[in-house]
Amino acid sequence: MEYRMQEHLHYAGILSWNRTPMTQDVEGADIVVMGVPFDNGVTFRPGARFGPRAIREQSLIACCFKYPWKNKLSDVAKVIDYGDVGYWAGAKATSFMIEDLYKHAKKILDAGCKLMTLGGDHTIPYGPIRAAAEKYGKLALIHFDSHQDSTKSEVNPDGTRNMTHANFAYDLQEEGCIDPAHSVQVFIRTEMTECGYNIIHSMDAIDMGHKALADEIKKIAADMPVYISFDIDALDPSAAPGTGTPVIGGPSTDFVRKLLQGLRGINVVAADMVEVLPDKDPSNITAIAAATLTQDIMYIMMGE
Repeated sequence: MEYRMQEHLHYAGILSWNRTPMTQDVEGADIVVMGVPFDNGVTFRPGARFGPRAIREQSLIACCFKYPWKNKLSDVAKVIDYGDVGYWAGAKATSFMIEDLYKHAKKILDAGCKLMTLGGDHTIPYGPIRAAAEKYGKLALIHFDSHQDSTKSEVNPDGTRNMTHANFAYDLQEEGCIDPAHSVQVFIRTEMTECGYNIIHSMDAIDMGHKALADEIKKIAADMPVYISFDIDALDPSAAPGTGTPVIGGPSTDFVRKLLQGLRGINVVAADMVEVLPDKDPSNITAIAAATLTQDIMYIMMGE
């Protein structure tokens, strides 16, 4: 491998995901990265709207080397940065975000691309999961989080739903987009509504070890099309302090990277990385972790 210093001056140049082309022409792309700078759905600390920009910035540092994977991602996949969608202000910001994100996700998935969405808060899976379920049928959800996000959204007087980052796992299985029996929520360390998901609490997951945990997740997901939703607060706050609702007792980044490598072979059609709050982490270790794990998920998408 020839090392070119000029390519590694990370403070210069136009910001996109790891210097990939920024375009909404998805023809021929293997993976499309899309940002959603939205955090109107949070119930505690805001700031995840700045997550996509922070993750892109740290991808320049975190994703320029292939280790521990066999190949550089750019050698096995054409990745493009679609830019940001779904951002709005005002009373209808949430419904606009969900509808706009669904429209763009549908375009990307219907073109045969894999979709990697950067949040933003955990309200954003509504659009991509609905679009993916339309194309592939019911999905297996692999949900890394410290919270189950399985509280049923409230119905407003006008019949619309008041959706927050605590609702997607309940609502989307109720809609029929997700098959809970083939889905799993991992590193959970809070309690919410039970709605049929397999749950592996954090202490149990860590005690299992990354190899046994990966085997169990693959057994649950089986051969179904998979959507991975990764809330950065799944990590222990010592590894990811920059998040909206931190909960102690999570795994390290080393554990999670080894776990993701063990998930090779599952059919990941789309994924998201959410709840990064850069203003709560001046050191940027949260965004570095998010960027690194995002690329790890892309390797799984490509069967690496």
